[in-house]
Amino acid sequence: MNKYGNDSISSLKGADRVRKRPAVIFGSDGIEGCQHAIFEIMSNSIDEAREGYGEKIIITKYMDNSISIEDFGRGIPVDYNERENRYNWELLFCELYAGGKYKNDTGENYEYSLGLNGLGLCATQYASRYMDVEIFRDGYRYLLHFEKGENVGGIKKEPINKKKTGTKIHWLPDTDVFTDINVCIEYLLDIVKRQAIVNDGISFIVKNQTDKGLEEYQYNYNNGIQDYIAELVNDDNITPIVNLSSNEEYGRDRPDKPEYKVKVKSSFCFSNKIKLIEFYHNSSYLEYGGSPEKAVKSAFISKIDAYLKENGKYSKNESKITFQDIEDCLVFISSSFSTQTSYENQTKKAINNKFIYEMMVNFLKHNLEVYFLENPDQANKICDQVLINKRSRENAEKTRLNLKKKLAGSLDMSNRVQKFVNCRSKDLSKREIYIVEGDSALGACKLSRDAEFQAIIPVRGKILNCLKADYVKIFKNEIIIDIIRVLGCGIEVVIKSSKEDLSSFNIDNLRWSKIIICTDADVDGFQIRTLILAMIYKLMPSLIDKGLVYIAESPLYEITTNNKTYFTYSDDEKRKILFKLKGKKYTIQRSKGLGENDPEMMWMTTMNPQTRRLIKISSGQAEKTSEMFDILLGNNLQGRKDFIAEKGYLYLNEVDVS
Repeated sequence: MNKYGNDSISSLKGADRVRKRPAVIFGSDGIEGCQHAIFEIMSNSIDEAREGYGEKIIITKYMDNSISIEDFGRGIPVDYNERENRYNWELLFCELYAGGKYKNDTGENYEYSLGLNGLGLCATQYASRYMDVEIFRDGYRYLLHFEKGENVGGIKKEPINKKKTGTKIHWLPDTDVFTDINVCIEYLLDIVKRQAIVNDGISFIVKNQTDKGLEEYQYNYNNGIQDYIAELVNDDNITPIVNLSSNEEYGRDRPDKPEYKVKVKSSFCFSNKIKLIEFYHNSSYLEYGGSPEKAVKSAFISKIDAYLKENGKYSKNESKITFQDIEDCLVFISSSFSTQTSYENQTKKAINNKFIYEMMVNFLKHNLEVYFLENPDQANKICDQVLINKRSRENAEKTRLNLKKKLAGSLDMSNRVQKFVNCRSKDLSKREIYIVEGDSALGACKLSRDAEFQAIIPVRGKILNCLKADYVKIFKNEIIIDIIRVLGCGIEVVIKSSKEDLSSFNIDNLRWSKIIICTDADVDGFQIRTLILAMIYKLMPSLIDKGLVYIAESPLYEITTNNKTYFTYSDDEKRKILFKLKGKKYTIQRSKGLGENDPEMMWMTTMNPQTRRLIKISSGQAEKTSEMFDILLGNNLQGRKDFIAEKGYLYLNEVDVS
């Protein structure tokens, strides 16, 4: 029996406070935590450069997964601290909650700082297999070495003749702490680019060691978010880029809380091609937003809604816009700074300061009001696009609800799909559905199938080309709705303006182990087959990804001798069979349509799992397939003309000119 008494209580000490519970500091003990450790070290270098000390930061990823970050600031002060009666290197690298940024609200050091808590440097050292530190400061070179959270050899200090200053930290994340330490170069490039965007004029260099040498990437945005937003829209904006900058403002989160400073820079424009909203605070990318996001929503909804009402742009009894309608055409970047910041946690992905929210709401409302008054043409463009987005969203929502009603219910007698022939088995691992061409094929397949596990649904004529039709038209098509209903898994279509599935797709609701497309081996049959594939590709691509869609090959020729009948599926096979039959009597004929075949032949060539030929549709070349579908069946008319002009001669023998 386990005893729980006074001696059961213990506390973690030293490096164990991080090594045994890394997720508390880094947010995860996986690759995300390892990534955040890199950001913590880089933040210190950024704070130093933003104070005006150093214009370049170098981040290097080595092949052994170690990382180094070098800056050219003043160098970390690591000598003896008389006030604390300890060496600063002990405080900074070996003590949590030790640092030089606790008095940033007094203007003493690092007024607008990424680092706040005095955790990042020490926690990263604790979580490393080794860490080497090289510091140049006050005419000296300082060296420190740590292993698994413990200092080895104290501090080494040697004089240098040159006036070099700066800090270089090289460490290997410990696999005893993190489950994965292989930080991909794409992550480093992403966070470094984001820091270059909001730290005007600072050069960031990323080096990646490979077996072919060092790859090097450089980021520098001299005008910060202004350059970034211009790069993003690349002339795809319907309104010019607006750049806003506030004065420093003072406020409190609560009357009894200390006063602090806030300043904001924002750039935005509207586009009907791209959308993006990003928030940064003290140069930290706020993935989850928090106060700035709430402020943007409040200000933009308020001012655009007011303009729509004042100018009579709403229809009678029309509902109010939502932020989703604005977001779908808005490109907005905000970079705010404050001397006090309340992050939701150490990972710094959202802030919740009340005063920052209030200040940004007032700042944005005022500037939007002025912008709309001074630029009525642009204001009209913005509001018209927002209304288009709103009405598209509402129409998509109506379509979604109507579709859900159509697809609701089971395949019982009161909800039976026209001419659908079910099978007896309830075992989903055995059940197959044949999508066949027309009523005549339905009759032939019905007589030749194994009714235990093979079901049939006929396609009446050529179905709609789903790659050219809009969703409203698609979901008015009875044949398509019947096929979707019979398959049972729903669809996975997201309308851009609605940001949600028209109907939730769930592969577990699929009623079949195989979806088999079965059409005649002629031009019409090939076109019907292609249209069915295009429908599945557009509405239910996961069925193709999971290898559940097949084509049943129909024989082209029937060769009959005195005692045997051969079925061939290509001209090459026909030639080989005829070569074998040399000297024997035979008759040869082109195979009939599916509806004209006798049940025995249909069973043997098309439906018998032992003798039929099925082609599995693969998504292995998804991008190429998408391009080809677009050229041959989509709205890319010029691409289709070019393809026919370039490749058409290859298919002259197969052209149906009857």
